[in-house]
Amino acid sequence: MKQMTLARDNEKLVQVFKALSNPTRFELVRYMVEHPQCITGDLVEFAGLAQSTVSQHLKVLRESGLVRGEVEGPATCYCLDPDTLRWFQSQVNAFTEQLAEKCCP
Repeated sequence: MKQMTLARDNEKLVQVFKALSNPTRFELVRYMVEHPQCITGDLVEFAGLAQSTVSQHLKVLRESGLVRGEVEGPATCYCLDPDTLRWFQSQVNAFTEQLAEKCCP
């Protein structure tokens, strides 16, 4: 199968969708909505997974731009990135509007 080349915004949009498509990452993001500025230990306790597994999920979320992490002493404090969330919202809105225009009657 031939690999498609996407425009930069579409590439980023796909990356965010991929990050959110995993149920664990989706739930970690939902947790961060309710618990802004949480540390890795909070996320490990919430998820009930090994710290290394949660760290891998956080890496994917950081690479997508959804999550930021700041080192605070021995811990890393995580929060959602509001700029990425606003961008994602506008992209999804534009995409769904285009889809709605092209739907079968």
